[in-house]
Amino acid sequence: MSVWIYVAVMAGMTYLIRMIPFTFFRRKIRSRFLNTVLYYMPYAVLSAMTFPSIFYATGDTVSASVGTVVALILAYFDLPLIVVAVSSSVAALAVGLIL
Repeated sequence: MSVWIYVAVMAGMTYLIRMIPFTFFRRKIRSRFLNTVLYYMPYAVLSAMTFPSIFYATGDTVSASVGTVVALILAYFDLPLIVVAVSSSVAALAVGLIL
C-alpha cells in the first residue's frame, strides 16, 4: 500500500514542478540558470524521495548498499534498465542470504 502512496506523491510532485512555471511565467524564460534549475528539479525531487527508501527496502543496510553499488556501476556503463534492476536485486538477495 505504501508503494502506491510513494508513486502518487512522486507523480504529483513531478506534475506540480512542471506546471508551476507555466502558471507563473507568461513569457519565455531567458535565464539560463532558471531553465537549468527547472529542467533538473523533477530528477532531484524524485531522487530525494526514492534514495532513502532504497536502504530500508531489504531490512538490511549492507545488502541494500551492495545492491545500490551494483546498480550504480551497471548504470554508469549504460546497460539497459532491466539488466541494472535484475542484477542489483540479485546482488542484494545474494548478500542477504549470505549474512
